[in-house]
Amino acid sequence: MTPPRTPRTYDAVIVGGGHNGLVAAAYLARAGRSVLVLERLAHTGGAAVSTRPFAGVDARLSRYSYLVSLLPRKIVRDLDLDFRVRGRTVSSYTPVQRDGRPTGLLVGGGERRTRESFAALTGSEREYAAWQRFYGMTGDVARRVFPTLTEPLPTRDELRRRIDDEDAWRALFEEPIGVAVEEYFDDDLVRGVALTDALIGTFADAHDPDLSQNRCFLYHVIGGGTGAWDVPVGGMGALTDALADAARAAGAVLATGHEAVRVDTDGREAEVTYRSADGEEVAAARHVLVNASPRELAALTGRAAPPPAEGAQLKVNMLLKRLPALRDPAVDPREAFAGTFHIAEGYEQLATAYARAAAGDLPAAPPSEIYCHSLTDPTILAPDLAEQGLHTLTLFGLHTPARLFARDNDAVREELLKSTLAQLDAHLAEPLADCLATDADGRPCIEARSPLDLERDLRLPGGHIFHRDLSWPHAAEGTGRWGVETAQANVLLCGAGAVRGGGVSGVPGHNAAMAVLERTGG
Repeated sequence: MTPPRTPRTYDAVIVGGGHNGLVAAAYLARAGRSVLVLERLAHTGGAAVSTRPFAGVDARLSRYSYLVSLLPRKIVRDLDLDFRVRGRTVSSYTPVQRDGRPTGLLVGGGERRTRESFAALTGSEREYAAWQRFYGMTGDVARRVFPTLTEPLPTRDELRRRIDDEDAWRALFEEPIGVAVEEYFDDDLVRGVALTDALIGTFADAHDPDLSQNRCFLYHVIGGGTGAWDVPVGGMGALTDALADAARAAGAVLATGHEAVRVDTDGREAEVTYRSADGEEVAAARHVLVNASPRELAALTGRAAPPPAEGAQLKVNMLLKRLPALRDPAVDPREAFAGTFHIAEGYEQLATAYARAAAGDLPAAPPSEIYCHSLTDPTILAPDLAEQGLHTLTLFGLHTPARLFARDNDAVREELLKSTLAQLDAHLAEPLADCLATDADGRPCIEARSPLDLERDLRLPGGHIFHRDLSWPHAAEGTGRWGVETAQANVLLCGAGAVRGGGVSGVPGHNAAMAVLERTGG
């Protein structure tokens, strides 16, 4: 939809139609506010979209973001969203060679199955008991912290009192997460599986003193108050489609193909200059909500840019004719790929990959993890594809910072993809290449995206999926009441770079809308 040609003042102009901007638009429009959303691309959804990336193949993949944990049910209920998730029966499977034989660790399929898998791998009950203690601790923290994400920011002391566990506070908020991982676990593979949640989209070592890995870990274990990661039914685009429908139904104007280029404000009234196929125009606003990165916010408002961000991941989407057989005969591929399939993610392997990348080289054994959406939710496949046994695979690679791609993005991406799949093939009874489906032109159904690709396609700064390193979920100097405030009183940051942003959560969008309504008596 195109905004009216006659200039008017909106209660809120939202820059960017990603999921957070759509959450804010829906809340504000349902509260009776006039809302204009300006989206640069031809569609809304940002990184939370579903697409058919392979020519002539009716498979709708979650192209960028792919699992849901941090989205509060409160938002789904408040906005009456037609959106569902499904839990995964298996949490993870991690293959490994031990004593010359293929084996692995299966977490899921019931307590007995998990306990037996730990014992078979490690030779005792100790690691499973430690696993229960460790995730019992994080579960207690999750139940206390997650509800605060949609409340005004607690102070650090308030959050500490709410958690009410000094050992957990020390492990998660004060010491590098590597200390706790090493205190709880002895087995290298178990340590690696635990550590991976600290490294998704975050280039860090287990013992980095800045604790960026702790903040990443925290957001990966508190979702929903349980830490569970669920599959969006219909793909990630089902969420943003539902949000766009809710915003439109409430009266918000969603203008795609409209790029905001400048925000001028005196703190009370603002003007947003935007470009479209019709040329350059201006929309007046009482509040401007920026669903973009902090660097983009600085560019729009003419203020000094924050430190540069750097993404460090490889995203690969695939469509298979069949799931590959595994070398480990004890695990069915339908179990192994239903959860998170960890590859080259032992504790020492992760440390080695980080050190190599930090020195400017691609990891020799790139760590990554895979899951199969279509095992839990086959609706993303056309019925004939599902009947033929086709499946999707989503791979997320770690420790590949954007700087490594600077010399030749295409060449480095292909080199990294080849070595990453080689690490997977080491645990398969057949090459993955033999299982790939082909598109209408006879090409293998596989696509890879580097941080530089994400920067180009989605304007993620440095390809960083969180826009910048994640923040602690408590107040700090300059964070404001909701964690979305900026130096200009009527300009709010509602993207992933806000405090308590990152992931597919809608939390910054909710909190920015609450800040506006609180100020304006809504």
